[in-house]
Amino acid sequence: MDLRYGTHGRIPVAMTIAGSDSGGGAGIEADLKTFAALGVHGTVALTAITAQNTYSVTGVQDVELEIIAKQIDAVAEDLGIDAAKTGMLHTSEIIRLVAEKVKEYGFPLVVDPVMIAKSGAPLLKKEAVKTLIEVLIPIATVITPNIPEAEVITGLKIEDKGDMLKAAKRIVELGPKAVVVKGGHAKGMFSIDILYHEGEVIEFKSPRYEVKTTHGTGCSFSAAIAAELAKGKDVVSAVKMAKKLISLGIRYGIPVGKGHGPVNPMAILYKEAAKYSVLRRVFNALMKLEEIPNISRLVPEVGMNLAEAIPYAEDMGDVVAVPGRVRSSRNGRIFWSYPDFNASSHLARYIMKAMEYDPSIRAAINVRFNRNFIEAAEKLGFKVSYYDRREEPPEVKAVEGMTVQWGLEQAIKRIGCLPDVVYHEGDWGKEPMIVVFGCDAVDVVNKVAKIWSSIEE
Repeated sequence: MDLRYGTHGRIPVAMTIAGSDSGGGAGIEADLKTFAALGVHGTVALTAITAQNTYSVTGVQDVELEIIAKQIDAVAEDLGIDAAKTGMLHTSEIIRLVAEKVKEYGFPLVVDPVMIAKSGAPLLKKEAVKTLIEVLIPIATVITPNIPEAEVITGLKIEDKGDMLKAAKRIVELGPKAVVVKGGHAKGMFSIDILYHEGEVIEFKSPRYEVKTTHGTGCSFSAAIAAELAKGKDVVSAVKMAKKLISLGIRYGIPVGKGHGPVNPMAILYKEAAKYSVLRRVFNALMKLEEIPNISRLVPEVGMNLAEAIPYAEDMGDVVAVPGRVRSSRNGRIFWSYPDFNASSHLARYIMKAMEYDPSIRAAINVRFNRNFIEAAEKLGFKVSYYDRREEPPEVKAVEGMTVQWGLEQAIKRIGCLPDVVYHEGDWGKEPMIVVFGCDAVDVVNKVAKIWSSIEE
């Protein structure tokens, strides 16, 4: 991600024309965080001040029209506006003013037709809906309604993907270049957004997370599209990045407040920033592993591995491990290659499943099955559990990689929590194994050293 220059040969500038959220979860606060996460300089034309938190809106004060206009003019005349997005435009007068300024300066515009807050409070006056449809939507580059908003704009009842597409086509007839009908309010395992652009239909799908950190999703999603357009990206690429950002932001949202906590648009940036530190930590942990006396005796026949997932990990590709695994040499020492991403599907599956139960547990190591090691771990107070591969259902065994997830679930059920140590005694053609879990790679190695030293003394 280039944090300096866009296709214009300078730092891209995006503007949010929206209201302020005193709780920091939506509005210009969410937009500016999103702009920053995507390497775009964010500017603001504040339209309203709201008193709100994660569960209610207790006050709204509109900014005077003259001040809104001057904010847009000030930025456009000095910094320039490569793209903008609208959020809360409370009244018809504000909508008309913003439309005039968009026409005056000609920048690409993403319209988030904010009508209702997450708490249920109205953020667009009823008489302003008609103005939004007739004045602002026709000049938009992209409009991003959720299902209830799309129903208001089109008058259609939306119950499935077919209805979402019908609504998108009807909205395009109003004038915007592209429409994204968001599927967050629909049901099902996946959240599916429908993009209709230049006669083409594209679906963007992501897992539906059972979390309450969804405050500000529409704001951040539309801001992400605007940020990418400001960089000179095309509409499809912009929506694709926005979907990636918001999916990660929802999954790793900020659990504060009594209601719907804020989405975390910075998660995508934090994820990238964490990669180097995790690589270094796994490397340092391997160096510590080498120092454990007789550690080669704990290397299984299939090899040992040490792995750690980065914060905000989405899949196995976000796990650092040792390519080719850790091996024992003839002189009783161990040797290994420099750690890298996507180097162990085995431990990565364990870690990703463990993180579902406890996100702070992001590392694991596998060691040779040793009954003394298990007993020592129990004596030292570590939580120990196991699973029996002979009990594995045929339908699980038939799917590559499913044994690990099933096995860890069984081990967790046995003791009612995520263990520090999990073992199994093997099966036909499968070596018995022990897996040790921890917060990070160094923590895991320290646990192994503590358990192993108590045996070796």
